[in-house]
Amino acid sequence: MLVTRFNPYKELKELESRLFNSYPAESDESSIIAFKPTVSTREGEFAYHVEVDLPGVKKEDINIDIKDNQIVISGERSFKEERQEKDYYKVESSYGKFQRSFALPENVDIENIEASSENGVLEVLLPKLKVEKAEVKKVCVK
Repeated sequence: MLVTRFNPYKELKELESRLFNSYPAESDESSIIAFKPTVSTREGEFAYHVEVDLPGVKKEDINIDIKDNQIVISGERSFKEERQEKDYYKVESSYGKFQRSFALPENVDIENIEASSENGVLEVLLPKLKVEKAEVKKVCVK
């Protein structure tokens, strides 16, 4: 007989992740807790800006892919803190994978997308294509 841990909220969490298009809080394959970074987006005159809060995530652990007119930001973070004093030893660690994806507007210059990470904040710059304004031609009514 196989013994499994009962989680009364598992089905509710799965329903919530499907309804709100988020990521499951707990993976069935392994008991790794998902990391859900917050994202801010804004539109400027010449570009779209996406800022992702990624505290504790190294630049090397961040992946940005463009696929099927979507930008996919993914990666993983791991944290380990050890503290040893004469009367105790403490180790804390956490691990989490994340993935966020967004549909790209039609006027994004995909070839010139830039990304930078500083102080735990990833900024992705999505430049807009330069659209030349069509010259207005006046038509005389006869």
